[in-house]
Amino acid sequence: MSHKDSPNSVPLRMVRNLGIMAHIDAGKTTVSERLLFVAGRSYRMGEVHDGEAVLDWMPQERERGITITSAATSMGWRDHELHLIDTPGHVDFTVEVERSLRVLDGAVAVFDAANGVEPQSETVWRQADRWQVPRIAFANKMDRVGADFAKTLASLRQHFGASPQGKKIAAVQWPLGSEGDLQGCADLVHRRQLRFPDEEDPRVVTEEPGLTADQEQRRQELIEVLADADEAVADAYLEGRDLDPSELSQAIRRATIAGQFVAVLCGSALRNCGIPPLLDAICAWLPSPLDVPAIAGVHPRSGETERRPADAQGPLCALAFKVSALDEGRRFVFLRLYSGTLREGDEVWNPARGVSEKVSRLLLLHAVQKTRVISVAAGQICAVMGLKKTMTGDTLADTHHPLILETLTDYEPVISQAIEPAALKDREGLIEALAKLTDEDPTLRSGEDKETGELILSGMGELHLEVAVDRLRRTFGLDVRAGKPQVMLRETVGKTAEATGTFERHLAERHGEEVQLFGSVRVRVEPRPRGAGFEFAVDAGLLDRHFQQGETAQACRQGAHDAMQAGVVEGYPLDDLRVTLLEGHWRDGQSRPMAYQIATAKAVREAVLKAGPVMLEPIMAIEVTAPAEYLGDALATLSSRRGVVSDVLERAAGLRVVQAEAPLRQMFGYASELRSQTQGRASFSMHFARFDRAG
Repeated sequence: MSHKDSPNSVPLRMVRNLGIMAHIDAGKTTVSERLLFVAGRSYRMGEVHDGEAVLDWMPQERERGITITSAATSMGWRDHELHLIDTPGHVDFTVEVERSLRVLDGAVAVFDAANGVEPQSETVWRQADRWQVPRIAFANKMDRVGADFAKTLASLRQHFGASPQGKKIAAVQWPLGSEGDLQGCADLVHRRQLRFPDEEDPRVVTEEPGLTADQEQRRQELIEVLADADEAVADAYLEGRDLDPSELSQAIRRATIAGQFVAVLCGSALRNCGIPPLLDAICAWLPSPLDVPAIAGVHPRSGETERRPADAQGPLCALAFKVSALDEGRRFVFLRLYSGTLREGDEVWNPARGVSEKVSRLLLLHAVQKTRVISVAAGQICAVMGLKKTMTGDTLADTHHPLILETLTDYEPVISQAIEPAALKDREGLIEALAKLTDEDPTLRSGEDKETGELILSGMGELHLEVAVDRLRRTFGLDVRAGKPQVMLRETVGKTAEATGTFERHLAERHGEEVQLFGSVRVRVEPRPRGAGFEFAVDAGLLDRHFQQGETAQACRQGAHDAMQAGVVEGYPLDDLRVTLLEGHWRDGQSRPMAYQIATAKAVREAVLKAGPVMLEPIMAIEVTAPAEYLGDALATLSSRRGVVSDVLERAAGLRVVQAEAPLRQMFGYASELRSQTQGRASFSMHFARFDRAG
């Protein structure tokens, strides 16, 4: 582990915190590896297909050729400091993308130029919208057969720019050649031709001034689109005045940071084409920590919203966006500092958990490599050792200026499997290892089946669980056996019903007096739309102050939550229903909050029994890509698994895309069947859509 006195080598306005996001196989990690090489951060170009990518450091990543965990690194380019996070593309690891985007100021969205917008690209784009992350787009794999930049641009506009809330999208580069004849790109902003003649070295760029007549027309199209997002460009356009490169670049930056515009670049990371201009675009158009709005949070005591501007001299405010065990037995917490300065030995306050913890070490990361530093300041991303109780989504703050930032979205697992040690003596070790895995990954859940005593591991998909079990074996050295994956179901109600719950208990005498506990409530349960979740309300006609606020009201709410944990059909959690507290009966001297918690839980369960309980199962959105001659076979495989086809699209010449939905429990083993029926020429992706009635 090397050591630095201070990482603050550049002004904050020259810092870029960005992520690389895309659909699986679009080439995110290859793009990241080339960026590192061109910037001089690494001295060799790791290849994903060779299992040697620097950022894919886990054995499971190198073997599968996919990114599983977000890797953080940093590099310098043209006096800028870039902090980069390479995120996964597989839907099973979507929380890795979510928590990375939560703390980034900008992003590069990578697209396969032969396929355009794919399902997971839409998912990560929406996640970036949720956290208001400005982005630029990179059409990768322009050397592939079927690559079409114009179609990719049209696909982006169709998916992300068509609605009134959509972004303005335009090309800032245009490819010179395509497929095997790819040579470089025309830089429409600076009016020049960029070529990359050395396929072995992406740093070699030749430049020729000027644009062709067709390229000038493309530049004019860029200005026309940008005029809808930037007033200065609109004024120049209406006046018929040309924009020089500096004016146009500044306008692109303003519109990108405002979230109104997305610039589209092109190239081929594998062929080392287009990487230096991409680095230039990151520095020129993506925001610094000073360009994005000051982070907002809630004061834990007053409940008022407060903001923390990016200021190293301000009170500490940092978000823990990831917990990781990079080395066995050593816990690292990844932090994004929004305000203040953090030093080794500092005491930090976790207002959500009400605990104070001490920072033992501060580290900057280059994938799995670590550089120890004495301090980090606002705008930086780092890893911290010594935080034992801080979890993903927690805020760390100054004791005298506490603040709680918005936490991360909670993803519910949809699949589970039983897991057991080969030897009974290893059971405690397995429980401890599962606790570490679930600490690191909030979408993994583990627990014990109360009826069978089995240990249950739950996650977002088959691959998610497969990787977790593999890590138990390799990282923790455990010999474990895993059962067949099982779908996690839910229960809900089909109609409205009411019920009364009463808890009345005479306890043993205390100090010569008999203690009586009493609580009685009447509730109504009613179904909500699919995906609406659980809601608790107090009827407007219930005026008794005890049930409007205070401990008793909170106890009733908690009782309803308790009842939601297990349904009445097969004991699965309840979802998509509303519980309304209609009546509450009070007895002075006997009514206690605990009694109302138990009474409410009893009332909810009885009402659910009356309300026609039904089972819900996870429904998956599926996209199958197959050659036209195998379209019938692909449709047949979906039909045999209760798939409902919503659309069949033509993505490229001779290639068809089937969009469908099917129950998750019908999709086990689908990859093998699809390969068999299409001679290995079809592929598919799948992500959770919603819970719906089991068929």
